[in-house]
Amino acid sequence: MENNYYVPAQIIENNLKGAVGKANLKLYKMIMMGFFAGMFIAIGAEGSNLAVHTVDNFGLAKTLAGCIFPVGLMMLSIIGAELFTGNCMMITAVIDGRIKLVQMLKNWVIVYLSNMLGSVVTAALIYGSGQFDNSAGGLGAYTIKVAMGKTGLDFCNAFMSGIMCNVLVCIAVLMSSSAKDIIGKLFACFFPIMVFVVSGFEHCVANMYYIPAGLMAASNSKYVDKACELYGYTAQQISDQLTVGHFFSKNLLPVTLGNIIGGGLIVGIGLYIINKPKKVEE
Repeated sequence: MENNYYVPAQIIENNLKGAVGKANLKLYKMIMMGFFAGMFIAIGAEGSNLAVHTVDNFGLAKTLAGCIFPVGLMMLSIIGAELFTGNCMMITAVIDGRIKLVQMLKNWVIVYLSNMLGSVVTAALIYGSGQFDNSAGGLGAYTIKVAMGKTGLDFCNAFMSGIMCNVLVCIAVLMSSSAKDIIGKLFACFFPIMVFVVSGFEHCVANMYYIPAGLMAASNSKYVDKACELYGYTAQQISDQLTVGHFFSKNLLPVTLGNIIGGGLIVGIGLYIINKPKKVEE
């Protein structure tokens, strides 16, 4: 009887073949698939914020967020989209000689920027929809709070958190790809993503929604006033800390570097060394 899953050596071989396909995507497909991945992750992020913004119990809020956020990765894994954090594992195909370094870097840059575009456009659509008005502006205030927390990290914390995040995300991607049926794919990717969200680790593409959404919310005095009322900020603190410059320097840069190391070096190369394929039966 045929297994309904792939064994580790087959997973790594399939991942290598997938990297070749990713490296050779037409430019317009790479951009569009990157855009949709950013959009899907942003939808999961927005949904998790909405679910927990009135929950006072810390553990319960984290658990609820962890149950909602994985929807984004589920959508892109079934529909098919290009996510930068998963593509960090393309480095194994470079080591294996199947693609060139320049092909990998081209994919990373295009997919990263496309993910950002999809995430920011989704944030703008959600902001424009009036979604942040929920709970008398409470969701807008919570969106500011989340963004403040992320731009308040020091470089080392953000970097280490990025490493841990993409260890879990890339394990989720590989586990999902191990299944041969849709239910198996969804079930396999859910739990590692849930753990990363509950743990509060930093994901660069998710933050392409969380922080721009916070910046947009901070442009509305109603949400700023509500954030000051609920969380004890001052308007000056918010305007000083929640800036585009801090978005890039205090979060996106260290988190992206951490994601590359966690996904590419630790998971990607680590599992490649363990399961280096010779010839694997399909």
